[in-house]
Amino acid sequence: MEKTIDMRFMKKMLTLIIAMGAIFGMGLLGSCQSNNSADLVVYGKIFTADSSKIVEAFAVKDGKYIYVGDKAGAEQYIVNGKTEVIDYTGKGLVMPGCGNGHAHYSSGFAVQTIGTFVGPEDGPEKFLTEILPAAVKKARDSGAKAIFGFGWQYELFEKNMPTRQQMDAICSDIPIYFADEEAHKGLANSILLVQAGIMKEDGTPLKRDIQGSEIVIGTDGTPTGLLKEQAGSYTRSFLDNESLFSVDIAKANMANIEQQLLSEGYTMYIDGWSSYFFNTSFYQAAQQMDKAGDMHFVLGLAYEIDSWMDIEAVMKKAADVKKYASTRVKPNWIKLFIDGTVETGTGFVDPIYPDGHQGSANWTEEKLTEMTRIANENGVTMHIHVMGNKGVTRVVNAYVNGGQDEMRNTLVHVRNVNDEDYPRMAAHNIYVTSGVSWHHFPTGAPEYLKNIVPAGMEDKSYPFKSFFDYNIPVSISSDFPALGGSPDDPFGIMEIAVTGVLWSENGTPWCPEELVTREQALTAMTINCAKQMFLENERGSVSVGKYADFLLVTKDVLTCPVTEIHEAKPAATYFEGKKVFPLNVEH
Repeated sequence: MEKTIDMRFMKKMLTLIIAMGAIFGMGLLGSCQSNNSADLVVYGKIFTADSSKIVEAFAVKDGKYIYVGDKAGAEQYIVNGKTEVIDYTGKGLVMPGCGNGHAHYSSGFAVQTIGTFVGPEDGPEKFLTEILPAAVKKARDSGAKAIFGFGWQYELFEKNMPTRQQMDAICSDIPIYFADEEAHKGLANSILLVQAGIMKEDGTPLKRDIQGSEIVIGTDGTPTGLLKEQAGSYTRSFLDNESLFSVDIAKANMANIEQQLLSEGYTMYIDGWSSYFFNTSFYQAAQQMDKAGDMHFVLGLAYEIDSWMDIEAVMKKAADVKKYASTRVKPNWIKLFIDGTVETGTGFVDPIYPDGHQGSANWTEEKLTEMTRIANENGVTMHIHVMGNKGVTRVVNAYVNGGQDEMRNTLVHVRNVNDEDYPRMAAHNIYVTSGVSWHHFPTGAPEYLKNIVPAGMEDKSYPFKSFFDYNIPVSISSDFPALGGSPDDPFGIMEIAVTGVLWSENGTPWCPEELVTREQALTAMTINCAKQMFLENERGSVSVGKYADFLLVTKDVLTCPVTEIHEAKPAATYFEGKKVFPLNVEH
């Protein structure tokens, strides 16, 4: 009898405990739901960049993804009156914000502010009769101490290259420097050549070469004013760069850079030459803007080192600029040029060019190895422009022998690679940022290139798919503002990566064996760029815990006709969960 009473008592107590647990549990569940309520929920076809996975929805709170999955799951995070809901189903593609692994927005926008552009169709006659005189007038009216320009096409100028004497006839008392559209050549007037110690006032040469470059000498035995490769950067360093590009000018440019990036769908990029004007103005401007809450993208900064510099001193400067780091400013790279470009004869190649030369080599392998070791030991990653296959081998050797694999040392652009270098790059975690805008040529280009590039390189160039095949991390870069006429936006670049053709050009697919899938192209412009920038735990994919940087794209670039990919653009760009483009406009 006592046992029966005990059992009944225990059953009642158990029922009471369960009931109380249910009551408290409901309270806890309600509290949990309240805490997990989202600021934003998005529905649509969502490319996560996580193993090319497609999902239906995600939820965002406090700037980060808190849920990624199906629509039913996301609905659990919606609280009426608190959660914004965007249904983008059937309107296009939702995807992570894009990255640009190498571009020059700092110098590109600076030229628009302080300098003069030469258009892609402008020849030497227009340059001398219209463009340069207008630049001189602008300088005189403003009291400028230097004249700087950018954009002339070597192919248009080559047979009638303006000379320093012709430039002197227009202006002889203000130093002038005009870079070509690749920034690998420059034109200078006499006063600048004298200030740089390249010649005396009477034209007598004082310097005839700078390692890895050329000071072109005319038939009269004096410099013509044409400078190739690092002879150009050396000469340009003698401009009044502090006045030319101040912190205030850099800050004004930064706002314009941000708008271009966000309008095209970029939420992160590495500036490939952040000390272009031989100062830290761009670094300082970026840090100040980020600390003021005015930066809505992540900026990687690369400090340029040229072969004519005091290497020990400049290596210290390149490490010292890390003091400008902030939440969204990452000054973690050193930029070098190992060579120039293959099509203009300055890429470092093997076999040699048809005329018997091998191209420029700005650095010995020993020096590259030493610099890589020092940089990596100081937490700085190498970021080296290299185009020719012999140059690639030299850089890979330096990374393997002097570098640390975890530092993700990077090759930039890359036109030709020897087969044996691919597995070495993969084994040592060497990254590539591929200038896909280079990957197209008009029909007939191989025949045109036959007398310009080494044998076998006429139509075998600019690998891309091979990097995926060898599991080499590769990102996409635009090289803006170089390559006038090629796209800067990710979807224009994506179409070239997939088709090998620029839609506006009369072309056939270039190097078709190196074309990639749409998913690979999207991977290269999202999570792979985040990895290149050491951001993969924070950005680059639609994943729980990461910042909600994403795009609403006007087309589904995974399924639309391949020739229409370039028409896609962001209907909206979000950074850390906030719409940052377009502003004050409904999506």
